[in-house]
Amino acid sequence: MTIVNADVAAVFSQIADLLEVQGANTFRIRAYRNAARNVGELGRSVSAMLEAGENLDELPGIGPDLAGKIAEIAASGSCAQLEQLREELPPAITELLAIPRLGPKRVRTLHQQLGIKTIAELLKAARSRRIRMVPGFGPKMERLILDAATARLAQERRFKLAVAGQVSDALLADLRQVPGVRQAVAAGSLRRMRDTVGDLDLLVTIDRGSEVMQRFVTAPDVDRVLSKGSTRASVVLRSGMQADLRAVPQASFGAAWLYFTGSKAHNIALRRTAQEAGLKLNEYGLYRGSERLAGETEVSVYRALGLPFIEPELREDRGEIEAARAGRLPHLVRMADLRGDLHSHTSESDGSDTLEAMARAAMARGWRYLAVTEHTQRLAVARGLDAQRLARQIDRIDELNATLGGFVILKGIEVDILEDGSLDLPDAVLQRLDLVIGAVHHRFELPREQQTERLLRAMDHRYFSILAHPTGRLIDERPPCDIDLARVIRAARQRGCCLELNAHPARLDLVDTACRMARDEGVLVSIASDAHSTLEFGHLALGVAQARRGWLEPGDVLNTRELPQLRRLLAATMGRGAPAPRRRKPAAAHASAA
Repeated sequence: MTIVNADVAAVFSQIADLLEVQGANTFRIRAYRNAARNVGELGRSVSAMLEAGENLDELPGIGPDLAGKIAEIAASGSCAQLEQLREELPPAITELLAIPRLGPKRVRTLHQQLGIKTIAELLKAARSRRIRMVPGFGPKMERLILDAATARLAQERRFKLAVAGQVSDALLADLRQVPGVRQAVAAGSLRRMRDTVGDLDLLVTIDRGSEVMQRFVTAPDVDRVLSKGSTRASVVLRSGMQADLRAVPQASFGAAWLYFTGSKAHNIALRRTAQEAGLKLNEYGLYRGSERLAGETEVSVYRALGLPFIEPELREDRGEIEAARAGRLPHLVRMADLRGDLHSHTSESDGSDTLEAMARAAMARGWRYLAVTEHTQRLAVARGLDAQRLARQIDRIDELNATLGGFVILKGIEVDILEDGSLDLPDAVLQRLDLVIGAVHHRFELPREQQTERLLRAMDHRYFSILAHPTGRLIDERPPCDIDLARVIRAARQRGCCLELNAHPARLDLVDTACRMARDEGVLVSIASDAHSTLEFGHLALGVAQARRGWLEPGDVLNTRELPQLRRLLAATMGRGAPAPRRRKPAAAHASAA
């Protein structure tokens, strides 16, 4: 199987973590972290670029040395530097790095001060109250580390959706090359587009005699084979991800795809529907006695049950079957419905492409507009803008807009929400903008009431359009802030501002259930890429998937609007005119989808 970008990014991230544990040069560590991010979020396969003879030196943040290491990883799955670092440090130290709130600096400190090398030693030290005695920790951090380590041990390992998607795509591409394979598709939580994925579930239909199972278990990325038979096989990949392959008859393909896509709760509800009609549903088909009524396609199974097709993203037994019976399934938002992106960064702050390059890339996607929303001064690590630099960028945007033939760069900012709920820039410059996105980037650990009040005070500011990545979570790295999200969503409706569904692969924030809460309250959601380069606009596909899981239709999404309507909505959030009426679902629809 071809090495995917996520594999390369994982190696670079591990190198950066282990270098930081060693106390290596900060700039060297940052170079590997930037490389991991740039490669992981690249819209093209680095393996394919190497095969085409392209020069990787020209990628953002990649020079000759890192390009050479990418080639080494693509050829072998690892690199000499990572193996050397693993030899120099205790083997279990990488387990500690996987615990939220325990980054490389803290791991190094605990290793140096207390000799901690494993999760078991970490738990013992926390329970004996020794961690609080280490400078920079204290009782509160000790409790947070204890809770995180305990949860980690009990947690099933899951992978980010973007990573699982890359691995699945590479596996399926390889399987489709095997003679005799007719169809090869993904099922499970990946097909339902959950924000994280446990195991990969793959299905194939094949001709008699196909060697697809042998090809699957002997792929270069397979670490160990769990089982192998003529119709199913299970392997563990080098990344630790388990992948299961099943071969099914063509006549049963639809029923099998439906069954293995899940969710378990949706399948149980469907089987109950079948039983009520005197039928039997399983992975082989829908039957009345011994007669097969349907099974070759999913559509045929749903139709035989008296239901329209239910999109995979909705299959969680959250009212979708009742809505299907009543003819009230949502017409889910699609990528094609988006007219632009309302959260992006340029090289003026921590992005890697210029203002003009970002605008041209957005135009090439057929969009009507792009909001440029740099970080603000408090986020010094991201070269955040102060009032003077923002004013200069506003003038530059005005100049550039005059040359873009009708495409519009919207003047925005991702302003830091300070601990007291105030904003990081003065009103005098904020009032010149088309939109203001507010975001929390520090003090994530505030108590629930204080954190909630912080957001509510920020949203009450005269110039406030969208609350960015509302819970602040980073998947597998930082838990969501403890906030009263229902209260925040109701306040957004009353204030007339919007919420963001940040599509960055590590965020996917809002989650699906929160999107549905926003929909039911009539609060518009901005699906935003948070792109830091032209290649990262592709994040939006992940955001659209989460929006679909949250039952969002085009009318529920802010950036499906054409520019004139969008301007009116944004102007209302900036104190320029009457607030626009919010779209609210009628009570009957709420009840049917509950």
